[in-house]
Amino acid sequence: MEGRRERARPLTPDERREALVAATLPLLYMHGRAVTTRLIAEAAGVAEGTIFRVFDSKEELIEAAMAKAFSPGQVADRVAEIDPAEPLREKLLKMASILQQRFRATFGLMRAMGEVGPPKPERANRHRDMHAEMVAIREVMATLLEPDADSLSVDPPMLVHMLRLFTLAGSNEQIADGQMLTPEQIVDTILHGVMKRED
Repeated sequence: MEGRRERARPLTPDERREALVAATLPLLYMHGRAVTTRLIAEAAGVAEGTIFRVFDSKEELIEAAMAKAFSPGQVADRVAEIDPAEPLREKLLKMASILQQRFRATFGLMRAMGEVGPPKPERANRHRDMHAEMVAIREVMATLLEPDADSLSVDPPMLVHMLRLFTLAGSNEQIADGQMLTPEQIVDTILHGVMKRED
């Protein structure tokens, strides 16, 4: 029949879970654990009961959203796009920017969720997986710096370690006393220190 619209293919349970997680994550930054299933359903454009067809509870959905937020997958993808042939400073600036965005998002979510202290035992496996992924990302970063190794006073893995620590501290409002550092400040301090240079 002309003019008849085909119905959209129903989402699979996994697709529905992903859609609900994507809708939940921004709400966690605004409402923390006080977010309601009604708000989540509205954001996802579904009936509230749909949530409980693929998640046993609101808490399970929140945990899935947090796992998605803390997964370093996007960091790995962005780091992989850096060209190893670029100048050293440009590569470090891109790395610092990627790490800083990651740290700020993580700190913001932890504050909103009231996450302090060591991880809960039930999240131990997730944290182990995340640590392994971040180790792999640091190895990729070090490989990107290998072309510059001869010009460095430390080896590339140590430079990545220093960059990560400096970026972590400079991206945390509490540690930095509200005076957070820019990627340029981080990178230039690591490369040149704070002494004035003669032109």
